[in-house]
Amino acid sequence: MENKGTYYITTAIAYASGKPHIGNTYEAVLADSIARFKRKDGYDVFFQTGTDEHGQKIEMKAEAAGVTPQEYVDQVAGEIKGIWDLMGTSYDKFIRTTDEPHVKQVQKIFKKFYDQGDIYKGAYEGMYCTPCESFWTESQLVDGKCPDCGREVKPAKEEAYFFKMSKYAQRLIDHIESHPEFIQPVARKNEMMNNFLKPGLQDLCVSRTSFKWGIPVDFDDKHVVYVWLDALTNYITGIGYDCDGNSDELYHKMWPADLHLIGKDIIRFHTIYWPIFLMALGEPLPKQIFGHPWLLQGDGKMSKSKGNVLYADDLVKFFGVDAVRYFVLHEMPFDNDGVISWELMVERLNSDLANTLGNLVNRTISMSNKYFGGVVTDKKVTEPVDEDLKAVVCGTYAKVEAKMADLRVADAITEVFTLFKRCNKYIDETMPWALAKDETKQDRLATVLYNLVESIMIGASLLTPFMPETADQIAKQLNDKLRDFDTLEKFGAYPDGNKVTDQPEILFARLDIKEVMEKVEVNDVVDSQEGIDIEAKETITYDDFAKLQFQVGEIIKCEAVPKSKKLLCSQVKIGSQVKQILSGIKEHYTPEEMVGKKVMVLVNLAPRKMVGLESEGMLLCAEDADGKLALMKPETEMPSGAEIC
Repeated sequence: MENKGTYYITTAIAYASGKPHIGNTYEAVLADSIARFKRKDGYDVFFQTGTDEHGQKIEMKAEAAGVTPQEYVDQVAGEIKGIWDLMGTSYDKFIRTTDEPHVKQVQKIFKKFYDQGDIYKGAYEGMYCTPCESFWTESQLVDGKCPDCGREVKPAKEEAYFFKMSKYAQRLIDHIESHPEFIQPVARKNEMMNNFLKPGLQDLCVSRTSFKWGIPVDFDDKHVVYVWLDALTNYITGIGYDCDGNSDELYHKMWPADLHLIGKDIIRFHTIYWPIFLMALGEPLPKQIFGHPWLLQGDGKMSKSKGNVLYADDLVKFFGVDAVRYFVLHEMPFDNDGVISWELMVERLNSDLANTLGNLVNRTISMSNKYFGGVVTDKKVTEPVDEDLKAVVCGTYAKVEAKMADLRVADAITEVFTLFKRCNKYIDETMPWALAKDETKQDRLATVLYNLVESIMIGASLLTPFMPETADQIAKQLNDKLRDFDTLEKFGAYPDGNKVTDQPEILFARLDIKEVMEKVEVNDVVDSQEGIDIEAKETITYDDFAKLQFQVGEIIKCEAVPKSKKLLCSQVKIGSQVKQILSGIKEHYTPEEMVGKKVMVLVNLAPRKMVGLESEGMLLCAEDADGKLALMKPETEMPSGAEIC
């Protein structure tokens, strides 16, 4: 295998405030698939992940749990690492921001910034979001709440050190404009340029005094280092960066990073603050930062509460590691959010994994055993259909490599499964069962089975980065070794006369969704949110309630209201009528998601004008403790206009 050079990939380090859900786990699996692909493709890969373990939120959680912050993060970091290991993430380094080498370097970096005039002492006053550990001005808030997470903010003031962001802003703008690949997808780049950089950067608060759980500023012990300056530097401290100029060989070998893989919600920190910190250190910027979309939970039948969370270890109990890996990788679009639910998992397992892949492998091995005692021989009795199969199989690596180069992992997996589908079609075209009945066609039958086994081995080798256990199982059953990628454009490497297993194992068994959901409920896998207490309103009489008319409505059209951050304008069919209803749910639903939904509507609310438009009713929603809204919908299919009583 040709050495194609080094490749350094990182995930964002997981915040050690609690167990990571499947959306957090997706990022680790995504990075792992890229790292595994690069290794197989001839790169010297270093893959780093880890945990972010400082901050006020952790201090508060530790206090509530009756343990020290260090004890708290030790437990949570172990849980995070355990889930990463369960999912087969092949990281080379798991860094923790409480690691002593990291702590020492952060203190040295902070002092360097201060000594060169990039940091100065002042006072911060603004609206503070504890979960995000961020200060905001009133103008930055969205409907009075944190613009990042949508939670409540509180006024706060404290002495702090500030970093002079504006000093480096134009240099960063120039870099982004001259390196179009730096921020991906393009929409993320446009957002950062238009919303933050071009309007002008404010100086950044980089220390705190209102809590103690952080890296101390060693020359001013009232202060601890702001969590983002602490956390972001892990990408260099983890590979041996030294602020005094004595960096390890690994740092010189691997930096700058080829790819920072992060969630789209923290892209501002990685594409603005982090590059500016690096500029101040005099270090090269990473080559690319990719803000991946979110993996969202599907609504509907999964649970009685919209606030449920799915965890990787629970899913693995039902589907296995590789099925979960396949789903989260394959079902995530390049730049749009993906959806996960028990129903979708079962559907994909049955159609793609059990049918397309598992059945193909099982049928091929079974026919080899039935017709030739498991011995696979290339008799070279070819027909034109063979050439088309070989062209598809040998052309798949190039297609997969091109998709992976663009970080289109879901599309790369689709290409591999296109190969497997072509094999299934080849079986239908050649009909081995018919060839077996004709004694003069035995050499042709042997050739067909050889072609299938060889094609499956090439497909399994390409599957390795995404489903490593499954690829190994296939190779074991076919009694061959998975191949390096530089061999996959040639057909015929399977050893002539080799013998497949005589005990084929089913790779993926089909599942029944009803049985799965029964087990989910019995095992209490899906956990509901804690209950929410709200202030009680004045008691009403039955006659008061009887004045309200609730009906089922079907949304037939929906548009965003221009110049409004909150409002969607829906056309709602209620029986034979259509009412126009404005709802403040733009943050929670897109217009496209709204169309077709059956919803609960208060229909006899007096019309009122909102931003120049008339609203003729109200869509009923529930709100959780974090301010997330969910439309209330009938439990079973009901016709438009049905009375809610």
